[in-house]
Amino acid sequence: MPDTILILDFGSQSTQLIGRRLREMNVYCEVYPAHRIPEPWAQVKGVILSGSPFSVLDENAPAPDLSKFRGHLPVLGICFGAQYLAHTNGGTIQKSGSGEYGRASLQLKEPGSLLFKGIPAVTQVWMSHGENIEALPKNAHLLASTEDVQHAAFKLAGEETYGVQFHPEVSHSVDGSRLLENFAKKICHCQGDWTPSGFVASAIAELRQKIGKEQVVMGISGGVDSTVAAVLLHKAIGKQLHCIFVDNGLLRLDEFSTVLESYRDMGLHVVGVNASAHFLKALKGVTDPEAKRKAIGSTFITVFATQAEKIPNATWLAQGTIYPDVVESAHVPGKAQVIKSHHNVGGLPDHVPLKIVEPLRMLFKDEVRRIGLELGIREDMINRHPFPGPGLAIRLLGEVTPEKLDILRQADAVFINSLRTHGLYDKVWQAGAILLPVKSVGVMGDERTYEYTLALRAVASLDGMSADWVHLPYDFLMKVSNDIINKVRGINRVVYDISSKPPATIEWE
Repeated sequence: MPDTILILDFGSQSTQLIGRRLREMNVYCEVYPAHRIPEPWAQVKGVILSGSPFSVLDENAPAPDLSKFRGHLPVLGICFGAQYLAHTNGGTIQKSGSGEYGRASLQLKEPGSLLFKGIPAVTQVWMSHGENIEALPKNAHLLASTEDVQHAAFKLAGEETYGVQFHPEVSHSVDGSRLLENFAKKICHCQGDWTPSGFVASAIAELRQKIGKEQVVMGISGGVDSTVAAVLLHKAIGKQLHCIFVDNGLLRLDEFSTVLESYRDMGLHVVGVNASAHFLKALKGVTDPEAKRKAIGSTFITVFATQAEKIPNATWLAQGTIYPDVVESAHVPGKAQVIKSHHNVGGLPDHVPLKIVEPLRMLFKDEVRRIGLELGIREDMINRHPFPGPGLAIRLLGEVTPEKLDILRQADAVFINSLRTHGLYDKVWQAGAILLPVKSVGVMGDERTYEYTLALRAVASLDGMSADWVHLPYDFLMKVSNDIINKVRGINRVVYDISSKPPATIEWE
């Protein structure tokens, strides 16, 4: 196992960014909720405490015991983490009125500090806090200040324990990645040797040891995550892997047949199951987004379990769960909320007696793609845009019907094919069309129409945790709009979604 940094999550929305920054440096890290601190293992070289929506002055704020780390391993507290270190060592935390949010100019007081090695004496950082460290602990000395925050960075004497009031993980902190790299490599002495090839080798060895000679079933969807997970498992256990590709009736145009053929060309043993009628029956009359997801998830389990029972001696269920799925479905107790339920996160019903194996659970989307290329999967499959597990059901607002699905499939195909034709597909992280439950008046061939509105969505992102809308050329949008309205009956108006995540999510439901 590679050198590891533990990240203790106090509920910050940017905790995963800390992990991403470290992974970009080939430094392995794992994130644990602050209320469930693991026992450190031999490869753990340091600990990072995240920010939090809590105040350390809150009665119900997280208050973990750090004695198993402090003085034994380097510790870096970020924002709430820094305030927690100060507060628990005799420092004073005080409410700062309206708080401090946004860019700030950081001035180093001790440029020779290893934490700030190679960082200019004045640098831009990003602040987001409602309290200040009014007084440092007696055993702490100041490393940096801003105009409004005197104690913006500090170190506790006699140990490699640091605190920074700002967020080095966000891109607005210009030298933030350098600071995290200094902590991981210069202070914690991590080798930075976590690479795709290393992951593949260790994952295959672990899967072989974990699964042994037992049989594994896996539902695959044609997406990057399930494809990479399936190929990784296939390399580890070969014919012990049995893949099931369920057509839920919510896939894109011709996707079931083309993806099924691609999998067979890759040497995977795949059984295709057409269960469209079951899913459409479960969705009849359902309009609430969460109710849709749950109906699709429960129906999938039923269909999948029926098929899995046909595989003799199957004892494992493999899933293509990746880290953003886990993050959006489970949070630190207290203030964070579940944004959306995910169909492939969590346990199985009692009547499905399978153990779960998730070889990609700790990976971000871009890391999954790197692993896929390392495994030799074709680039056109690796570079496919993410597609939601519930499929077009959550891109069709309101009740799902065969007629609306047909309209949406055709419009989506025009949009995606146009992105490919104009060389824009690989410049977009995820794109799709959304059929709105809104009709408007139009005129076509001098006749009045009253038809649906279609929204187009295209975003840029690294891992789905945050995203920004893509500035597609106006000429392109004009042509796509005309093509959709002219070729797809039932749509007479096309709009483009220019909202980012946050505050909006990538999918509309």
